[in-house]
Amino acid sequence: MTPALGMFLAFVAFTLVITYFSARKTSGASSYFAAGRRITGWQNGLAVAGDYMSAASFLGISGMIAFAGYDGFMYSVGWLVAYLTVLLIVAEPLRNAGKYTMADVLAYRLSPRPVRAMASLSTLTVSTFYMVAQMVGAGTLVKLLMPGISYEVAVCGVGVLMIVYVVFGGMLATTWVQIIKAILLMSGSIFLSVLVMKQFDYSFTKFFDALGHVTFHTKTGELVTRDFLQPGLKYGAQIGNGYGPLDLISLGLALVFGTAGLPHVLVRFYTVPDAKTARASVVWAMIIIGLFYIMTTFLGFGAATILNPDNIIDALGKSNPNASAPLLAQKLGGEVFFAFISAVAFATILAVVAGLTISASTSFAHDFFTNVIHHGKEQKPGEEVRVARITAFVVGAISIAIAIVLGSAVNVAFLVALAFAVAASANLPVIVLSIFWKRFNTVGACAGLGTGLVSSIVLILMSPSVMGIDPETLTTGRHFIQMAPIFPLENPGILSIPLGFLGAILGTLMTREPSAEARFTELTVRANTGLGAEGASEH
Repeated sequence: MTPALGMFLAFVAFTLVITYFSARKTSGASSYFAAGRRITGWQNGLAVAGDYMSAASFLGISGMIAFAGYDGFMYSVGWLVAYLTVLLIVAEPLRNAGKYTMADVLAYRLSPRPVRAMASLSTLTVSTFYMVAQMVGAGTLVKLLMPGISYEVAVCGVGVLMIVYVVFGGMLATTWVQIIKAILLMSGSIFLSVLVMKQFDYSFTKFFDALGHVTFHTKTGELVTRDFLQPGLKYGAQIGNGYGPLDLISLGLALVFGTAGLPHVLVRFYTVPDAKTARASVVWAMIIIGLFYIMTTFLGFGAATILNPDNIIDALGKSNPNASAPLLAQKLGGEVFFAFISAVAFATILAVVAGLTISASTSFAHDFFTNVIHHGKEQKPGEEVRVARITAFVVGAISIAIAIVLGSAVNVAFLVALAFAVAASANLPVIVLSIFWKRFNTVGACAGLGTGLVSSIVLILMSPSVMGIDPETLTTGRHFIQMAPIFPLENPGILSIPLGFLGAILGTLMTREPSAEARFTELTVRANTGLGAEGASEH
């Protein structure tokens, strides 16, 4: 048994013990979906960070910085700034006005069935995009660490484990898996950052001097020297199709606004007792996430200078940006530290997919099954939780299948960016308008969700991320449609987000809904004060 496999199995065993004890405490919908609303601010902050710092962050962004320098760093900035949107706009109103899902806030003053149906569809779409990225990350890691274990086996293994966490342990087990993962990830990142700086005698001057002239081979085989502190290696106008700067703006919009619409982040605010704790947990999360993204720059730039992009290859001998952080750990810390960082990456993937699975299964069971099909009436005691557990199986199986079909060549950061685009285009407009616009109504909510969802997916399918003449690219690893792209940008956020808002506004202006307007004041009071908030009386 390799050290990496041993550490990973130790983590799995520990988290399965947590799942066992969590399962014993999980009785009733509130315990299963919201951990009994007993998670404290710092615990939820760690869990939010653990949920958010995904394989895309640890593997994908480190790799993007290692290959694209400053442009990869700008990619990571969007993830950090995004939490300001969560703190200032959604955290408090969401906790006060909802019960288990984002749709609870929308249904508070709108017609519940159509709104919940559309919100559930959007949640499942975003969660699937995000989950597939984590599965691809898992398979990539295994290919790097243990060539004897196939990509397909690795993806299936992670899928089975996440289903076990969610089905048996619910939100409580998921929360503790995320907390442990966040602590391990921060510890490993800090130590690896220190090892990187040690190579430059802890001198930032030497570190940045080395970044000024990194020599590597381009895709065409040309040997070039580039300044990794200058923009343009990925998003320069001369790169790719000539829309680089605009693509970076589009990506930034998707990340900043998408975070406030991510279902697996939003459900975390229902695990705390009140809005004050929800705000505190966001502050904790911002501190932890901020430190982590600062360290991804050390990991990425360290890989570029110490390893060189030419030497970042996986076990199959292919250039693989996702391998940057593990290979850097192997170079600087030896096999044991390499094993630890790899196990942390596995833990990262498991924690995030567990959060995604429970948000998707909660949305389907609570929004669609109970409130759409059965008009808000639970048919039998415990049926809502039972449906959520079945949904977890289905969502897990679909994600495993898609990840296997896509293969390991797809950059995980790219896949997650697409999930953010869908969340920003479909979810955020209706959340914001529902909370702040009195005139907003059910038609507007459904139109906004539908327009944002369809426009972002269609634009993604027509983009260079999916369409292209060249079957092998650094950005996506492969093209699935062999023809020139119709939409020139890799990320559709710059167009799909305004379309989502436009659909919601036009849909609202087409009709009037007096009942929705009448309940606006009630929603405003509850969202800002917490009067009558779900679970408030329990504490």
